[in-house]
Amino acid sequence: MNDWLRAAAAAAFAMVATAPALAADPFPTRPVRIVVATAAGGWGDNTTRLVAQRMSEKLGQPVVIDNRPGADSLVGIRHVKSAPADGYTLLSTGATIMLQPVVKKDPGYDLLKDFTGVGSMARSPAIMVVATDRREKSLTEFVTQAKSQPGKLSYGSAGVGSATHIPVEMFVRQAGVQLLHVPYKGNGAAMPDLIAGRVSMLFDAYSSSVGNLKGGRLKALGVTSGTRLRALPDVATFAEQGLPGFSYYYWLGLFAPAGTPPDVVNRLSTALRDALATVELNERMQSEATEPMVMPPTEFNAYIRTEATRLHKFATDLGWTKE
Repeated sequence: MNDWLRAAAAAAFAMVATAPALAADPFPTRPVRIVVATAAGGWGDNTTRLVAQRMSEKLGQPVVIDNRPGADSLVGIRHVKSAPADGYTLLSTGATIMLQPVVKKDPGYDLLKDFTGVGSMARSPAIMVVATDRREKSLTEFVTQAKSQPGKLSYGSAGVGSATHIPVEMFVRQAGVQLLHVPYKGNGAAMPDLIAGRVSMLFDAYSSSVGNLKGGRLKALGVTSGTRLRALPDVATFAEQGLPGFSYYYWLGLFAPAGTPPDVVNRLSTALRDALATVELNERMQSEATEPMVMPPTEFNAYIRTEATRLHKFATDLGWTKE
Protein backbone atom coordinates (compact mmCIF):
# COMPACT_ATOMS: atom_id res chain seq x y z
CA MET A 1 0.00 0.00 0.00
CA ASN A 2 1.50 3.35 -1.00
CA ASP A 3 1.62 6.38 1.26
CA TRP A 4 -1.43 7.98 -0.36
CA LEU A 5 -3.58 4.89 0.20
CA ARG A 6 -2.36 4.59 3.78
CA ALA A 7 -3.28 8.20 4.47
CA ALA A 8 -6.72 7.79 2.88
CA ALA A 9 -7.40 4.62 4.90
CA ALA A 10 -6.34 6.34 8.13
CA ALA A 11 -8.60 9.30 7.41
CA ALA A 12 -11.56 7.00 6.67
CA PHE A 13 -10.98 5.07 9.91
CA ALA A 14 -10.83 8.31 11.89
CA MET A 15 -14.13 9.47 10.39
CA VAL A 16 -15.83 6.18 11.28
CA ALA A 17 -14.38 6.19 14.79
CA THR A 18 -15.58 9.70 15.52
CA ALA A 19 -18.99 9.42 13.81
CA PRO A 20 -20.93 8.41 16.98
CA ALA A 21 -19.46 11.33 18.92
CA LEU A 22 -20.39 13.74 16.15
CA ALA A 23 -23.91 12.29 15.98
CA ALA A 24 -24.49 12.56 19.72
CA ASP A 25 -25.80 16.12 19.88
CA PRO A 26 -25.97 17.69 23.34
CA PHE A 27 -29.31 17.62 25.17
CA PRO A 28 -31.86 18.92 24.27
CA THR A 29 -32.38 18.55 20.54
CA ARG A 30 -36.17 18.90 20.60
CA PRO A 31 -38.88 20.47 22.79
CA VAL A 32 -39.05 19.58 26.49
CA ARG A 33 -42.51 18.91 27.94
CA ILE A 34 -43.50 19.75 31.51
CA VAL A 35 -46.61 17.94 32.73
CA VAL A 36 -48.70 19.88 35.25
CA ALA A 37 -50.96 17.47 37.10
CA THR A 38 -53.66 20.09 37.73
CA ALA A 39 -56.01 22.11 35.55
CA ALA A 40 -54.84 25.31 33.92
CA GLY A 41 -55.17 28.57 35.83
CA GLY A 42 -54.01 27.61 39.32
CA TRP A 43 -50.86 28.81 41.08
CA GLY A 44 -48.85 25.74 40.13
CA ASP A 45 -49.82 26.01 36.47
CA ASN A 46 -49.25 29.78 36.28
CA THR A 47 -45.86 29.60 37.99
CA THR A 48 -44.69 26.66 35.88
CA ARG A 49 -45.56 28.55 32.72
CA LEU A 50 -43.50 31.55 33.82
CA VAL A 51 -40.50 29.35 34.59
CA ALA A 52 -40.88 27.28 31.42
CA GLN A 53 -40.65 30.38 29.27
CA ARG A 54 -37.30 31.34 30.82
CA MET A 55 -36.02 27.76 30.76
CA SER A 56 -36.66 27.56 27.03
CA GLU A 57 -34.34 30.53 26.54
CA LYS A 58 -31.62 28.78 28.53
CA LEU A 59 -32.05 25.40 26.82
CA GLY A 60 -32.40 26.70 23.29
CA GLN A 61 -35.53 24.59 22.77
CA PRO A 62 -39.23 25.20 23.47
CA VAL A 63 -40.43 24.11 26.91
CA VAL A 64 -44.14 23.36 26.60
CA ILE A 65 -46.79 22.83 29.28
CA ASP A 66 -49.06 19.78 29.21
CA ASN A 67 -51.93 19.95 31.72
CA ARG A 68 -53.08 16.47 32.78
CA PRO A 69 -55.44 16.88 35.75
CA GLY A 70 -57.51 14.14 37.31
CA ALA A 71 -57.67 11.65 40.18
CA ASP A 72 -56.10 14.07 42.67
CA SER A 73 -53.10 14.64 40.35
CA LEU A 74 -52.49 10.91 39.84
CA VAL A 75 -53.20 11.08 36.09
CA GLY A 76 -50.30 13.45 35.50
CA ILE A 77 -47.97 11.81 38.01
CA ARG A 78 -48.45 8.33 36.56
CA HIS A 79 -48.03 9.64 33.03
CA VAL A 80 -44.58 11.05 33.78
CA LYS A 81 -43.56 7.94 35.73
CA SER A 82 -44.19 5.86 32.60
CA ALA A 83 -42.48 8.31 30.22
CA PRO A 84 -39.04 7.59 28.72
CA ALA A 85 -36.25 8.57 31.13
CA ASP A 86 -34.62 10.90 28.63
CA GLY A 87 -35.29 14.34 30.12
CA TYR A 88 -37.91 15.33 27.56
CA THR A 89 -40.90 14.70 29.87
CA LEU A 90 -40.88 16.31 33.31
CA LEU A 91 -43.41 16.77 36.12
CA SER A 92 -44.19 19.99 37.96
CA THR A 93 -45.77 19.36 41.36
CA GLY A 94 -45.38 19.93 45.08
CA ALA A 95 -46.39 18.20 48.29
CA THR A 96 -49.21 16.31 46.57
CA ILE A 97 -46.77 13.79 45.09
CA MET A 98 -45.63 12.93 48.63
CA LEU A 99 -49.10 12.61 50.10
CA GLN A 100 -50.86 10.45 47.53
CA PRO A 101 -48.98 7.30 48.67
CA VAL A 102 -50.21 8.10 52.19
CA VAL A 103 -53.90 8.43 51.30
CA LYS A 104 -54.15 5.95 48.42
CA LYS A 105 -53.79 2.18 48.75
CA ASP A 106 -52.39 1.96 45.23
CA PRO A 107 -51.24 5.35 43.93
CA GLY A 108 -49.46 3.66 41.04
CA TYR A 109 -45.98 4.94 41.82
CA ASP A 110 -43.25 4.97 44.43
CA LEU A 111 -41.91 8.48 44.87
CA LEU A 112 -38.33 7.56 45.75
CA LYS A 113 -38.05 4.69 43.25
CA ASP A 114 -39.91 6.13 40.25
CA PHE A 115 -38.78 9.76 40.26
CA THR A 116 -35.68 11.87 40.67
CA GLY A 117 -35.75 15.53 41.61
CA VAL A 118 -34.43 18.04 39.07
CA GLY A 119 -34.74 21.03 41.36
CA SER A 120 -37.11 23.19 43.39
CA MET A 121 -38.87 26.03 41.65
CA ALA A 122 -40.89 28.38 43.83
CA ARG A 123 -42.97 28.81 46.95
CA SER A 124 -45.96 30.95 47.91
CA PRO A 125 -47.98 31.32 51.12
CA ALA A 126 -51.62 30.34 51.40
CA ILE A 127 -54.37 32.94 51.73
CA MET A 128 -57.67 32.27 53.48
CA VAL A 129 -60.35 33.62 51.13
CA VAL A 130 -64.11 33.87 51.57
CA ALA A 131 -66.99 35.36 49.60
CA THR A 132 -67.26 39.12 50.00
CA ASP A 133 -70.75 38.92 51.49
CA ARG A 134 -69.65 36.79 54.45
CA ARG A 135 -69.85 38.62 57.76
CA GLU A 136 -66.33 37.77 58.94
CA LYS A 137 -63.72 40.45 58.31
CA SER A 138 -60.70 38.63 59.75
CA LEU A 139 -59.34 35.21 60.60
CA THR A 140 -60.11 35.87 64.26
CA GLU A 141 -63.78 36.47 63.47
CA PHE A 142 -63.91 33.33 61.30
CA VAL A 143 -62.51 31.23 64.16
CA THR A 144 -65.09 32.70 66.56
CA GLN A 145 -67.89 31.92 64.11
CA ALA A 146 -66.59 28.37 63.53
CA LYS A 147 -66.41 27.66 67.27
CA SER A 148 -69.98 28.83 67.73
CA GLN A 149 -71.18 26.40 65.03
CA PRO A 150 -69.02 23.25 65.18
CA GLY A 151 -69.04 21.39 61.88
CA LYS A 152 -71.36 23.90 60.18
CA LEU A 153 -68.79 25.95 58.26
CA SER A 154 -67.09 24.24 55.34
CA TYR A 155 -63.94 24.53 53.28
CA GLY A 156 -63.00 23.45 49.79
CA SER A 157 -59.75 21.85 48.66
CA ALA A 158 -58.20 20.16 45.64
CA GLY A 159 -58.84 16.79 47.28
CA VAL A 160 -57.77 14.69 50.26
CA GLY A 161 -54.01 14.79 50.59
CA SER A 162 -53.62 17.71 48.19
CA ALA A 163 -51.33 20.67 48.80
CA THR A 164 -54.39 22.85 49.48
CA HIS A 165 -55.81 20.37 51.99
CA ILE A 166 -52.77 20.23 54.29
CA PRO A 167 -52.67 23.88 55.48
CA VAL A 168 -56.38 23.86 56.35
CA GLU A 169 -55.90 20.75 58.50
CA MET A 170 -52.97 22.49 60.20
CA PHE A 171 -55.19 25.50 60.84
CA VAL A 172 -58.07 23.36 62.13
CA ARG A 173 -55.80 21.62 64.64
CA GLN A 174 -54.13 24.77 65.93
CA ALA A 175 -57.29 26.89 66.06
CA GLY A 176 -59.36 24.12 67.65
CA VAL A 177 -62.28 24.34 65.22
CA GLN A 178 -64.42 21.77 63.40
CA LEU A 179 -65.03 22.36 59.68
CA LEU A 180 -66.69 20.28 56.96
CA HIS A 181 -64.28 19.28 54.16
CA VAL A 182 -65.62 19.49 50.59
CA PRO A 183 -63.06 18.11 48.11
CA TYR A 184 -62.98 19.29 44.48
CA LYS A 185 -60.96 18.46 41.38
CA GLY A 186 -58.68 21.42 41.98
CA ASN A 187 -59.09 24.81 43.64
CA GLY A 188 -60.32 26.31 40.39
CA ALA A 189 -63.32 23.99 40.48
CA ALA A 190 -64.13 25.16 44.01
CA MET A 191 -64.13 28.87 43.16
CA PRO A 192 -67.72 29.16 41.81
CA ASP A 193 -69.10 27.48 44.94
CA LEU A 194 -66.96 29.67 47.18
CA ILE A 195 -68.10 32.88 45.49
CA ALA A 196 -71.71 31.70 45.61
CA GLY A 197 -71.42 30.87 49.31
CA ARG A 198 -71.94 27.13 48.95
CA VAL A 199 -68.63 26.56 50.75
CA SER A 200 -67.48 28.88 53.50
CA MET A 201 -63.76 29.18 52.92
CA LEU A 202 -60.79 28.18 50.80
CA PHE A 203 -57.02 28.32 51.19
CA ASP A 204 -55.50 29.46 47.90
CA ALA A 205 -52.39 31.07 46.46
CA TYR A 206 -52.50 34.81 45.81
CA SER A 207 -51.83 34.48 42.07
CA SER A 208 -54.89 32.29 41.49
CA SER A 209 -57.20 34.38 43.69
CA VAL A 210 -56.01 37.88 42.78
CA GLY A 211 -58.54 38.30 39.96
CA ASN A 212 -61.47 37.58 42.27
CA LEU A 213 -59.96 39.68 45.05
CA LYS A 214 -59.56 42.70 42.79
CA GLY A 215 -62.94 42.03 41.22
CA GLY A 216 -64.65 42.22 44.60
CA ARG A 217 -65.91 38.63 44.51
CA LEU A 218 -63.63 37.43 47.32
CA LYS A 219 -61.93 38.90 50.37
CA ALA A 220 -58.83 37.69 52.19
CA LEU A 221 -58.95 37.08 55.96
CA GLY A 222 -55.34 36.08 56.60
CA VAL A 223 -52.05 34.91 55.08
CA THR A 224 -49.82 32.03 56.18
CA SER A 225 -46.50 33.80 55.50
CA GLY A 226 -44.17 34.96 58.25
CA THR A 227 -44.77 38.61 57.35
CA ARG A 228 -47.53 40.45 55.53
CA LEU A 229 -47.54 40.34 51.76
CA ARG A 230 -46.57 43.43 49.81
CA ALA A 231 -49.55 42.76 47.55
CA LEU A 232 -51.96 42.61 50.55
CA PRO A 233 -50.51 44.94 53.20
CA ASP A 234 -53.81 45.26 55.08
CA VAL A 235 -54.27 41.50 55.52
CA ALA A 236 -52.73 40.23 58.77
CA THR A 237 -50.79 36.99 59.07
CA PHE A 238 -52.19 34.00 60.92
CA ALA A 239 -49.53 34.54 63.59
CA GLU A 240 -50.76 38.10 64.12
CA GLN A 241 -54.31 36.81 64.58
CA GLY A 242 -53.85 34.42 67.46
CA LEU A 243 -52.01 31.46 65.88
CA PRO A 244 -48.38 32.00 66.91
CA GLY A 245 -45.77 30.32 64.76
CA PHE A 246 -48.27 29.34 62.08
CA SER A 247 -46.55 29.29 58.69
CA TYR A 248 -47.24 27.40 55.48
CA TYR A 249 -46.01 27.70 51.90
CA TYR A 250 -47.10 25.93 48.78
CA TRP A 251 -44.01 24.83 46.88
CA LEU A 252 -43.22 23.55 43.41
CA GLY A 253 -40.44 21.44 42.02
CA LEU A 254 -39.47 19.65 38.83
CA PHE A 255 -39.25 15.86 38.73
CA ALA A 256 -37.97 13.49 36.06
CA PRO A 257 -38.57 9.74 35.67
CA ALA A 258 -36.05 7.62 37.58
CA GLY A 259 -33.13 6.59 35.42
CA THR A 260 -32.82 9.91 33.63
CA PRO A 261 -29.08 10.33 32.90
CA PRO A 262 -27.30 12.51 35.50
CA ASP A 263 -25.85 14.82 32.83
CA VAL A 264 -29.37 15.47 31.48
CA VAL A 265 -30.72 16.13 35.01
CA ASN A 266 -27.85 18.55 35.64
CA ARG A 267 -28.47 20.33 32.33
CA LEU A 268 -32.14 20.80 33.22
CA SER A 269 -31.28 21.86 36.77
CA THR A 270 -28.82 24.47 35.53
CA ALA A 271 -31.40 25.87 33.12
CA LEU A 272 -33.94 25.98 35.96
CA ARG A 273 -31.59 27.81 38.32
CA ASP A 274 -30.53 30.24 35.60
CA ALA A 275 -34.18 30.93 34.80
CA LEU A 276 -34.99 31.63 38.45
CA ALA A 277 -32.07 34.07 38.64
CA THR A 278 -33.40 36.36 35.91
CA VAL A 279 -34.51 39.78 37.10
CA GLU A 280 -37.69 39.75 35.02
CA LEU A 281 -38.86 36.44 36.46
CA ASN A 282 -38.12 37.53 40.02
CA GLU A 283 -40.09 40.75 39.57
CA ARG A 284 -43.05 38.87 38.09
CA MET A 285 -43.00 36.33 40.91
CA GLN A 286 -42.86 39.03 43.59
CA SER A 287 -45.87 40.75 42.05
CA GLU A 288 -47.77 37.48 42.53
CA ALA A 289 -46.60 36.86 46.13
CA THR A 290 -44.26 34.10 44.96
CA GLU A 291 -40.54 33.73 45.53
CA PRO A 292 -37.92 31.55 43.83
CA MET A 293 -36.96 28.40 45.71
CA VAL A 294 -33.58 27.23 44.46
CA MET A 295 -32.11 23.79 45.22
CA PRO A 296 -29.78 21.69 43.04
CA PRO A 297 -30.71 18.02 42.48
CA THR A 298 -28.79 16.58 45.45
CA GLU A 299 -30.23 19.08 47.92
CA PHE A 300 -33.72 18.84 46.42
CA ASN A 301 -33.77 15.03 46.62
CA ALA A 302 -32.72 15.22 50.28
CA TYR A 303 -35.53 17.73 50.88
CA ILE A 304 -38.01 15.39 49.20
CA ARG A 305 -37.08 12.50 51.49
CA THR A 306 -37.29 14.64 54.63
CA GLU A 307 -40.56 16.29 53.64
CA ALA A 308 -42.14 12.97 52.65
CA THR A 309 -41.39 11.57 56.11
CA ARG A 310 -42.79 14.67 57.83
CA LEU A 311 -46.00 14.69 55.80
CA HIS A 312 -46.49 10.96 56.29
CA LYS A 313 -46.37 11.48 60.06
CA PHE A 314 -48.75 14.43 59.81
CA ALA A 315 -51.29 12.41 57.83
CA THR A 316 -50.94 9.46 60.19
CA ASP A 317 -51.51 11.69 63.21
CA LEU A 318 -54.69 12.98 61.56
CA GLY A 319 -55.91 9.43 61.19
CA TRP A 320 -56.25 9.58 57.43
CA THR A 321 -57.08 6.14 56.03
CA LYS A 322 -56.10 4.92 52.61
CA GLU A 323 -58.83 4.82 49.97
